[in-house]
Amino acid sequence: MHFIKPARTIPHTTWMAKNRWNITFKNLPPLFFGLAIFGIGEALLIESTIGNSPWSVFAQGLSLRTPLSIGESTAVISVGVLLLWLPLRERPGFGTIANIAIIALFVQIGVDHIPTTENQFLLQIAYVLLGIALVGAGTSLYITCGLGPGPRDGLMTSLHRKTGIRIARVRIAIEVTVLIIGAALGGTVGIGTAMFALFIGNSIATNLNFVAKFSSRSRVNPI
Repeated sequence: MHFIKPARTIPHTTWMAKNRWNITFKNLPPLFFGLAIFGIGEALLIESTIGNSPWSVFAQGLSLRTPLSIGESTAVISVGVLLLWLPLRERPGFGTIANIAIIALFVQIGVDHIPTTENQFLLQIAYVLLGIALVGAGTSLYITCGLGPGPRDGLMTSLHRKTGIRIARVRIAIEVTVLIIGAALGGTVGIGTAMFALFIGNSIATNLNFVAKFSSRSRVNPI
């Protein structure tokens, strides 16, 4: 059996944009598809009822305390995070805006149409694992489009650049903060949350490797 070695860098793909607003027929399909399955992955974690990802804990908690749906809460949080870019001088792109709209839409679609799995532990675990896989695959697709980071990723990388703190530590600090706030608001924290934290990094890296291999096979003129 051959195991796939996770990618350590973001590969150059045949659909990677020349700049953050270079929208083409090549990069739109992987961008939209990646963001859509990312949203469905988050919805699967929510519908597992055994623990959301940290940002979805926050979004769910906000939806419980306001008239907003969970999809609307996801969008509102994304816009709020985007505003934090202003003092950090991070530049958004088309992908940044698409990230806000499409992920929120598909989180809501998933929550509305995927049945919950209460008291079915094996199915709950399956939802979590599939959700992590889809979030990893979706992330690997949209970041290789080169159309700008999502609001959360942009906040993480810009704080890293401004402070010099290692990016892993910045990410942990941000996600622990939103997790605590979300839990205080009533968002679901549990084994699914722990599994997401444990496996999401490897899911993204492994999917980046798949994307790199696929792109290298389809590339005619290397970037």
